[in-house]
Amino acid sequence: MDSGWGRVTRPGKRRARAASGAPRGSRNEEPGEGGADEAVAFIAEQVAALRKLAERHKLDVLHYLLGMTQLEADEHLRLRTKRKLS
Repeated sequence: MDSGWGRVTRPGKRRARAASGAPRGSRNEEPGEGGADEAVAFIAEQVAALRKLAERHKLDVLHYLLGMTQLEADEHLRLRTKRKLS
């Protein structure tokens, strides 16, 4: 089962992109995808579960790094919420 992780392309070659009709580099979401806030909330939720798993198995460095990731996601959401209230 290939998850796509670790896929390397040869130097000078680029992987083909699916034609979306949107200009290259556009920040528009694909149909069915939420915005950045929804993505960050999902990441924070998943990281919390992974952090518990790392703690249970005494994977201290992973536990620490996932904790930092969770803090970053929470901070991002806090700042976005603060900006929306202004």
